[in-house]
Amino acid sequence: MDPKQEFAYESLHLNYKFWLSDKEGKGIMGDGKWLILKKIEETGSLMAATEALGITYRKTWGDLKKIEKTLGFALLQKTRGGKDGGQSILTDNAKKLVIAFDNFHKRIEKDIKVAFDAFIEESEL
Repeated sequence: MDPKQEFAYESLHLNYKFWLSDKEGKGIMGDGKWLILKKIEETGSLMAATEALGITYRKTWGDLKKIEKTLGFALLQKTRGGKDGGQSILTDNAKKLVIAFDNFHKRIEKDIKVAFDAFIEESEL
């Protein structure tokens, strides 16, 4: 590469993912499950949430059950459908989990931005 060639650092964008895992390293919850829970809270329905996010109901149901088993508490309070349809709402513990994950995201994003800005500054030639 030509040493005089300029690098376009302003065109770099940082992408990252983080998730919670169990002792064995199996993923429990990350951004995807967090978004599902937020969408359930918004729509009042697991079915509506999965449709809005373009994901399968069956897999999502299984994923949520795994989270419940690992964390030891229910995430959803469900009522069966009928003439007015069913409903899924977040339990109080699930609401606390979503809020905690929201706050965690905000804190981490600030730290990541500072670290990324330092990386760009340090690596400019």
